[in-house]
Amino acid sequence: MTTWQTVIAQPDQLGESPFWHPQERKLYWVDIPGRQLRRVDPTVGAVQSWPMPLEPGCIAPVRGGGLMIALRDGVYRAVDWGGTLELVATFGHDVKTTRFNDGKADPAGRFWAGTMYEPRDARKAQLYSIDLRAANGGAPVVELKAGDAITANGLAWSPDARTVYWADTSSHIIHAWNWDAQSNAMAQHRVFQQFPPKPDGWEPGDPGYGGRPDGAAVDVQGNYWCAMYEGGRVLKFAPSGQLLAEIAVPMQCPTMPCFGGDDLKTLYLTSSSYKRPADELRALPQSGCVIATRVDVPGLPVNFVSA
Repeated sequence: MTTWQTVIAQPDQLGESPFWHPQERKLYWVDIPGRQLRRVDPTVGAVQSWPMPLEPGCIAPVRGGGLMIALRDGVYRAVDWGGTLELVATFGHDVKTTRFNDGKADPAGRFWAGTMYEPRDARKAQLYSIDLRAANGGAPVVELKAGDAITANGLAWSPDARTVYWADTSSHIIHAWNWDAQSNAMAQHRVFQQFPPKPDGWEPGDPGYGGRPDGAAVDVQGNYWCAMYEGGRVLKFAPSGQLLAEIAVPMQCPTMPCFGGDDLKTLYLTSSSYKRPADELRALPQSGCVIATRVDVPGLPVNFVSA
């Protein structure tokens, strides 16, 4: 049985986008509806919070310092914690119905971010890559990488940087493509996992529903670790798609795992308390907290944005 430790007892509304910064030895994450970026040195425990003007969907560290931040209306860069937000790119989406959600840097240093269509009644979510490397003269090169989705999530790359994963949470699906790091080309799309839909009339606490794929991380063996929102579990899949482990968590809505600590064998997990039923929050008081457990296989280190 997996033992989870509470890292941050003060719950987020919707914790997401965690990553471990190896030089700073700090865990970073966001609270999306709380409009906060957060970070902590787990050995000290004092959380630093940075208010955002709009909802932050995801963040990634920038090589040489600072953060790339996808807010509701576009992608921004901050050269240091608490610094000025510099607009990098906008994407023409309707910010009344669409905001940025899950994203991270790829192994080559591009920043990727996906959107979510909040009414959830049309497939308008998209996935973009933003290349700020010096070879482009510093001008952002924005590419639309995928679409036809409702809620972008589960972005991750294999250890050999030849496979990219992307989930559409609302459709209960995880996609995979072959990927070429140099050209940024995606090919040979396939369904990595397709989960059963939520049963009609299902309510939180009812049996018969395993959740839907949210954020993800990959370990050095290429295994894909996925938080199952409303499923109360984290799943570990081999690169072949075989289910290797099902790990229960002390909340209904885990949101995203990441690997951290000096040996990258601490699995951190963010979660949600946002708009959850009161009886659920009473029964599962760690909902919204950041928790952690130790694992046998280390994860891949975070990718840095090159800019």
